[in-house]
Amino acid sequence: MLGRSITRNSILLAIFAACTTALIAGTHLLTKDDIAEQKRLAEEKALLQIVPRSRHDNSMLDDTIAVGPQDVELGLRVDKQIYVARQNGEVVAVIIPAVARDGYTGDIELIVGVNRDGTIAGVRALAQRETPGLGDKVDLKKSDWMLGFNGRSLQNPTLSGWAVKKDKGIFDQFTGATITPRAVVAAILRVLQFAEKNKATLFDTGDTNIAPTGDDT
Repeated sequence: MLGRSITRNSILLAIFAACTTALIAGTHLLTKDDIAEQKRLAEEKALLQIVPRSRHDNSMLDDTIAVGPQDVELGLRVDKQIYVARQNGEVVAVIIPAVARDGYTGDIELIVGVNRDGTIAGVRALAQRETPGLGDKVDLKKSDWMLGFNGRSLQNPTLSGWAVKKDKGIFDQFTGATITPRAVVAAILRVLQFAEKNKATLFDTGDTNIAPTGDDT
């Protein structure tokens, strides 16, 4: 009797597990398209904060250029996409992913919008783990510090000015926190240098390839 009871319970458990697996699989199949669409909308919302719809008439999510760890100025650890904004077929801006690897508590993932004229359209921190109340001011929800990069370029300021004030640059550091803003300023400068080097590719002026920048370090 004990053996029959164990066998019966094992069969019931197996049936329950099979039903649960089928239910989870069915739910995934029914919702995966909705989840993908919601993720796409969230990505698009972040891009539109930098290049609003009034400035472009294409789908930036579908107009991309591949970049990755080989593009050392960007600091990427995995392959990413540059998003291209066009108006009447002409590239007006690109949104470039970058990573500041030297944040206080680790990587700070950024997207940097660069206009056709080389000026910054906007910067956002997509992911960061900086100290709450100090380094987390790179998050636009906590501070408007990131807005200070809007309109800046390689000429405004000149190279020596691309640093925090503690390092004789023009950008504010945070009270009690210098490492985080220093890392972000340096990362944004490298993005501008990358954009300048690859201007022909990014803005459709003749070249078709991102310039090689060496091995990942």
